[in-house]
Amino acid sequence: MGGVQAMKRFALIGVGGYIAPRHLRAIKDTGSVLVAALDPSDSVGILDSYFPEADFFTEFERFDRHLEKLRRKGEGVDYVSICSPNYLHDAHVRFGLRIGADVICEKPLVLNPWNIDGLEEIARETGRRVNTILQLRLHPAIIALKDRVAKSDPGKIFDVDLTYITSRGRWYMFSWKGDEKKSGGIANNIGIHFFDMLHYIFGGVKNNIVHLHEAKKASGCLELERAKVRWSLSIDADDLPKAPADGSPMTHRSITVDGQALEFSDGFSDLHTESYRQILAGHGFGPEVVRPSIEIVAAIRNTVPLSHANSCPQTASNQQAETAI
Repeated sequence: MGGVQAMKRFALIGVGGYIAPRHLRAIKDTGSVLVAALDPSDSVGILDSYFPEADFFTEFERFDRHLEKLRRKGEGVDYVSICSPNYLHDAHVRFGLRIGADVICEKPLVLNPWNIDGLEEIARETGRRVNTILQLRLHPAIIALKDRVAKSDPGKIFDVDLTYITSRGRWYMFSWKGDEKKSGGIANNIGIHFFDMLHYIFGGVKNNIVHLHEAKKASGCLELERAKVRWSLSIDADDLPKAPADGSPMTHRSITVDGQALEFSDGFSDLHTESYRQILAGHGFGPEVVRPSIEIVAAIRNTVPLSHANSCPQTASNQQAETAI
């Protein structure tokens, strides 16, 4: 029988951000410990709920010096978790690898496909691993859909509609999220995990057509090996199909496959923790896994939008169904 796995030591970059609490919970729930955290903002009282004894820094240089000191004492961290703004992910992953740690990075891992090559090279040089969070791949409904597609007729092309509207306030456009050079744009900010999921289930890209690409919304048609996908993303509350009830989230998420709704509203709460469990067991998603989705969103960002006319046809099976009706 194998021995009990030693408790892993973590450092976290971006502990003051929106997504950081999910990482803090995952670190705690996997029996690990946070020894140091970094954020330019000192509004990090969330640490009291998880790791009040963690050392905290607002300056990267002091954080770097502290972790290097621990490493030289033989008390270095095993993992660096990264929840910083998108444009800093690449540099922070490199930092984690260079101090001898494995890395867990929020999506998107990088903004451009060519950045992946550099990370893979440093990972090879250091012998450390880069992992990214792709929690939709662990959702039961997504696993079931992938199994359904895999067992279907290999020649079948699925017809998919994806709409994701998640309202954001005026602050959004004044933050780094509203700066395309820092965030990668709306397709990166709120769409990256959906594009990864679509590629994961339906295969490689045959055609990537963009109908609309603005700061607050984007839409297009993605033709994959096994699906034709009409997608639409928005952070504009005016795009919501109906006003939400008081206290309800201002979000609308809809995915249909051949006209059948895919229900996956529930089951998200523990997916970061499950992602950490998989990573600690050596089953994380590395840079080579995320490359296709990074290529998809980079193409969307750099493509001149076309008109909607005849640019996103339905599959033959759905056209026949409409004719029959």
